[in-house]
Amino acid sequence: MRAEPPTATLVTVLKGGGRYDGAWVERLAAGARAFAPAFTRVLCLTDRELAIDGVDTVPLRHGWPGWWSKMEAFRPGLVQGTAVLLDLDTVFAGDASALATPGLAAMEDHFHTGRLSSAILRWEGDELGFLYETFAADPGRYMQAGSCGTVPNAVHGDQVVIDHLMRARGIAPAFVQAVHPGLLDFYDPASRAFGPIVIFIGDAKPDGASEPIRSLWRGQGADAAA
Repeated sequence: MRAEPPTATLVTVLKGGGRYDGAWVERLAAGARAFAPAFTRVLCLTDRELAIDGVDTVPLRHGWPGWWSKMEAFRPGLVQGTAVLLDLDTVFAGDASALATPGLAAMEDHFHTGRLSSAILRWEGDELGFLYETFAADPGRYMQAGSCGTVPNAVHGDQVVIDHLMRARGIAPAFVQAVHPGLLDFYDPASRAFGPIVIFIGDAKPDGASEPIRSLWRGQGADAAA
C-alpha cells in the first residue's frame, strides 16, 4: 500500500481594517505557487469576504485586534501535517521549497537574538494548539504589556506572547536562519542580491519596495529576478 505524500499548508491571517486586503493574500499565494509548490494548501484566516483561487478561507472567531488575530492560526484542527505561518508582506523571490519541510522552527527576531519572530513559524498538526487555548482563555491579560515579563526594546505583540508560552513549556524551536541558511533575507532597498524569501520589518512594505522586489511581489517573477 503506497503511503500518502506529506502535506504542507501555508497559513496567513488577514484582519480587516488595516492596509492589507485580499490582494495581499492573492499575491502571497501566487508567490508560494511559483517558488514553493511543496505547499499543497494555502489557508487564510480572515474576517473579510474573500474568493481567491487556490486559497481556503476560514473565519476568524474572535475580535482580537491587529496582530493578535494571528493567535488564531494555532487553533486545533485547522491543519494536518506541516503548517507554516507567514506574514502577508512576505515576498517569495526564489526556490523556497525548504520552508515546507517538517520540523518545529521559527524565524529568529531581527533585533533580539535568541527570541523568535512570528513572521515565520512552522509546526506540525496541533502541536502548538496550546498557544491558542492559553491565549483564548484570558486574552485581555496576554494583550497587556508586561504580562510576559520584561522584553528589552521590544514592542509587546503576539510574538512576545508566543515566545513566553513556549519557554514556559520548555519548547525551543529551531531558528529558520540556522536550519535553512541563506533562505531568508531582510529587505534592503539598496540591494539586488537576496535570498528566496524576503522579509520586511518596520515601515517598509512590498508595495513600496525597490526593484526587483516590488515586481516579484506583483507576480512578475522570473522577469523581475533576471
